[in-house]
Amino acid sequence: MVVERQNNEILIRLPDSFDIQEVQRLLDYFRFMESSSKNQGTEEQAATLARQVENNWWKENKSRFLP
Repeated sequence: MVVERQNNEILIRLPDSFDIQEVQRLLDYFRFMESSSKNQGTEEQAATLARQVENNWWKENKSRFLP
């Protein structure tokens, strides 16, 4: 793995052995962090959104943890 800063960008190079879906999840997280840094929402709105995300995540991933 290599991390470089070039032309106002950060480049991350990963071996092709990485699961592309996991990489996409990481990119989604970075996109979330970028957009949330500009957010003017309240803590209550953030808590509501967090509960919704958690519920959706559980629905999508429940089968990974329970038989």
